[in-house]
Amino acid sequence: MQLKRVVVTGLGALTPIGNNIEEYWEGLVNGKSGSAPVTYYDAEKFKTKFACELKNFKAEDHFDRKEARKLDRFAQYALVSSDEAILDSKLDLDVVDKFRVGVIWGAGIGGLETFQNEVINYANGDGTPRFNPFFIPKMIADIAPGNISIKHGFMGPNYTTVSACASSANAMIDALNYIRLGHCDVIVTGGSEAAVTIAGMGGFNAMHALSTRNDSPETASRPFDATRDGFVLGEGAGALVLEEYEHAKARGAKIYAELLGGGMSSDAYHMTAPHPDGIGVVQVMKNCLRDAGLKPEDIDAINTHGTSTPLGDVAELKAISEVFGAHAPEININSTKSMTGHLLGAAGAIEAIASILSIKYGMIPPTINHTTVDEKIDPKLNLTLNKAQKREVNVAMSNTFGFGGHNACVVFKKIS
Repeated sequence: MQLKRVVVTGLGALTPIGNNIEEYWEGLVNGKSGSAPVTYYDAEKFKTKFACELKNFKAEDHFDRKEARKLDRFAQYALVSSDEAILDSKLDLDVVDKFRVGVIWGAGIGGLETFQNEVINYANGDGTPRFNPFFIPKMIADIAPGNISIKHGFMGPNYTTVSACASSANAMIDALNYIRLGHCDVIVTGGSEAAVTIAGMGGFNAMHALSTRNDSPETASRPFDATRDGFVLGEGAGALVLEEYEHAKARGAKIYAELLGGGMSSDAYHMTAPHPDGIGVVQVMKNCLRDAGLKPEDIDAINTHGTSTPLGDVAELKAISEVFGAHAPEININSTKSMTGHLLGAAGAIEAIASILSIKYGMIPPTINHTTVDEKIDPKLNLTLNKAQKREVNVAMSNTFGFGGHNACVVFKKIS
């Protein structure tokens, strides 16, 4: 069976450094930090008092009051970013066969704030179970793609992938396979997360995963730096319209890049820690290259998982050196989490978008906040430190890993 080609025809983003694609890219290339003191709740007694929240996002700008009350923030973000991507794709919703348009979305947690608030309200009451009738449909992770499909009438495959921080990368890989096997013409994919909450911050603090650099939030996310002390929690969404190549060509669609392939693997090692030798990460990149029909020397850029944790950053870079060998120093390696923080289930989507825009603009966003060399990291690797670098990018890879040992990797190519 001849696999169909899959291309990207629409993009949407809602991030801590920009509320649309244009703002997001501008923030990336200018090395803008999205980290600042938490505003959603009183964080004074928390170990970490900062996060990468969205700036100037108001639900009432996008939804009427009644509708907004039915949507957790993660679902609001999904709808806003997917609307931008669908509009960007110029897909004619009156003409397209909606039975062949699907929505495959990623969310690592889903409606955490809704769950938290409902439980707090019950605990503060007299024991009478008074719950919001929208509690369950606001909270469940699959409600984001459900709402996207309801809004636009898309009747193809519709579900959410949940693999912690790899969720939206897994969603993209599923979408890729549905299209190239001929089951769909178009799929809206990506991911959203809204875990900057009392429960989210408290939970990650309890496991010592977050940076506690409260004296300098804007520099706290510092991947590959010797003084890194954990990730910075982020929120937002990224959306991509994936489309079968001939279908896109027939309607004269703008094409950003081709999604050539995806790889998956498992560390099978620890609930939260990466394998110190990066065995699963080595395998996921090899699987991705094989799926895409590429050789290691074809890769120009890698947007790493790069969370700014002491163990994870070293393990990933070791894996890159093993997979790419002598070619590794020729690759522009970066971590955009240095600017956006870690969007958990939405990370794969916004980082894939960063890779696609690197191909479009011939520019690699920097890894900011680097001040101190880590002697455990190969100095020959180009980590794109502190300043964006111009270069032609024909093929870009994006890595995303999740608690539980879930590894996912996608690779994009300039269309030819």
